[in-house]
Amino acid sequence: MTIYAICGASGQLGHLVLDALLRKVPAANVVALARDPAKLADYAAKGVEVRAADYDAPETLAPALAGVDRLLLISGSAIGQRPRQHQAVIDAAKQAGVGYMAYTSILHADRSPIKLGEEHRQTEAALAASGLSHDLLRNGWYNENYVFSLPAQIEAGVITGAQGDGRINSASRKDLAEGAAAVLLEGKGGDIYELAGDTGWTLAEFAAELSRQSGKPVAYVNMGEEDHAQSLIAAGFPEYAARVIANSAYSTSLGALEETGGTLGKLIGRPTTPIAETIAEALR
Repeated sequence: MTIYAICGASGQLGHLVLDALLRKVPAANVVALARDPAKLADYAAKGVEVRAADYDAPETLAPALAGVDRLLLISGSAIGQRPRQHQAVIDAAKQAGVGYMAYTSILHADRSPIKLGEEHRQTEAALAASGLSHDLLRNGWYNENYVFSLPAQIEAGVITGAQGDGRINSASRKDLAEGAAAVLLEGKGGDIYELAGDTGWTLAEFAAELSRQSGKPVAYVNMGEEDHAQSLIAAGFPEYAARVIANSAYSTSLGALEETGGTLGKLIGRPTTPIAETIAEALR
């Protein structure tokens, strides 16, 4: 019996990967790893084995991976700490005899101008050096990243950013979760999946769609990376977070989030979720 495990299973993506995996294999074949197992009590009730595993407590990792055949490592959320955390998981996987790993990296990690890409490049290098059979899931941005402040944007009639005319091939979190589950089940090792939405869009096009759906005029106003960072700081964002967001936005203008290969749609066997659909859901 093949045992599939998800590291970081209690997060938003992790929950959706679990859901997708459980549609394909029995719960007895699935192990969910999380720092706080209580957050996965509903999955334990379905028969999933939930184990404690903390990226910052390496001694918990090898025991948590005992008996696991195939592992999905969902990247951690602690910016600046991820290379160290991910290395601990890779080392534990080797120690536990895990036969295969998949890792959620960033779109075009090898050449991404997004500064956060460096942490993913380091993890990809660590996986290559480990000798473990692995595949890389280079995820684009989620549709959901763009809809959390729609009411304020509609009220202001403005969306600001530094994306310029850069195209964004985003996909829903559910799309990318289904892709991760598919690779965890069938991945052979040695492959790189550039995973993004079927159809790209610009922030100006996003604003036009929001105007159409809301019935109120909304325009996109572009600014430079530094000005965007300062506007976010003025809005209450911590400076470090503001600069990370502004850099990602400006990098979009350089093509960081454009990907037209259609790999994700082929992997999940259906079209990816259009941004217009995610806007509609957010406005309900």
